[in-house]
Amino acid sequence: MPIASVTDFFKEIVRDLHTSLYLALGGSIDEETFDWTSQAVELTSTGIKILILLAVLGFFYWLAVYIVKQSRAKVRLNEKRTKIVRSVLRYIWIVASLIAIMSQINFEPETIKATAKASTWAGIYYVLWTSSGQIIHRVLQHYGLNASIEQLLKNILSVLLLVLGLASVMAQFGFDIVSLVAGLGIVGLAVGFAAQSTLANFIAGITILLEQSFQVGDWIHINDNEGRVVLIALRTTHILTRDNITVIIPNSNVASSEVINLTSKSFIRFDIRVRIAFEDDIETARKEILQVLTDTEVVLSRPEPSTTVAEIGEYGVFFIVRFWVKPAGVARIPKIKENLIEDIKRAFDAADISTPYPHMRLLMPKDVDYPIPTKPFATTTQVVSEPLPMKKSDK
Repeated sequence: MPIASVTDFFKEIVRDLHTSLYLALGGSIDEETFDWTSQAVELTSTGIKILILLAVLGFFYWLAVYIVKQSRAKVRLNEKRTKIVRSVLRYIWIVASLIAIMSQINFEPETIKATAKASTWAGIYYVLWTSSGQIIHRVLQHYGLNASIEQLLKNILSVLLLVLGLASVMAQFGFDIVSLVAGLGIVGLAVGFAAQSTLANFIAGITILLEQSFQVGDWIHINDNEGRVVLIALRTTHILTRDNITVIIPNSNVASSEVINLTSKSFIRFDIRVRIAFEDDIETARKEILQVLTDTEVVLSRPEPSTTVAEIGEYGVFFIVRFWVKPAGVARIPKIKENLIEDIKRAFDAADISTPYPHMRLLMPKDVDYPIPTKPFATTTQVVSEPLPMKKSDK
């Protein structure tokens, strides 16, 4: 390519940029001349007007903030409410400054009017969004609902306010909101069909949070899993077992399964079984067992523990020992039962109470001489003779 062609190419680019900049500043090329002096004067004048307007608006903003600070004690505004008032004033100042700038740089009146309306709707939804959390917290606290539902409602309300806010702002600039909402509905329906399992878990999670069959911190038993609930999410429920293993269960499985909440009440009853020999005294054994339960700190004295005979079995008398513990002790129930059985065994040994085990005892009559004579078994002998095989010479 010749050097002259390259030079002309770049000159054409510079000329286009020069013309575009001149037109952007409000100039006209009808006379095929560029009057940069008049444009510079007009631009400077516009800039000065904008600066004056911004200074006036800034002064009113500072005055409003000063009045809020001075009257804070009189109107009893706390720190949080003061921040909200200052945020509202700052937002009004920013919107007013934006409209002032747009009015000075030849924006269409309809555009300025739409911007003012859109800014007003955005401010209203912003106030609703900032105050929604506190309103939800007070309502849920009044009805005694848990923090998981509070977070769920906050997220849903935040998304709803965001969608409505965007729709209201876009409507001021002429967008067809009805068509947009219809399109989003069709897309949402398609996504719902494509993610049915996720949607089922989501709905089940909302149901679990609303029903409050169990909450975070409860000790529950689901199918073959038992542990403490550490998280109830919208899709899954997390429980922490005694082995420090986190089990993640889909909410649809939780909603369709039998759930045993071990810590829903203020105390829970458990039981163990022990046995003594037939020859030992039942009351003595009961006294030793109850003393062990009394000496165990985790066992509650009210309701009282009990020790009753459950069965007279083949190898001894079986006791069923019932005791009560607080919800905090549910996680250590296997260890508590093991310690109780061990302590009861020590108490039985100290009281000469035997713990039987499967065995067999033979009782013989006293008037029988030993060893007892026995008759020999009758035997018969039969000789069977068979013919000898013939030799070859006998043939």
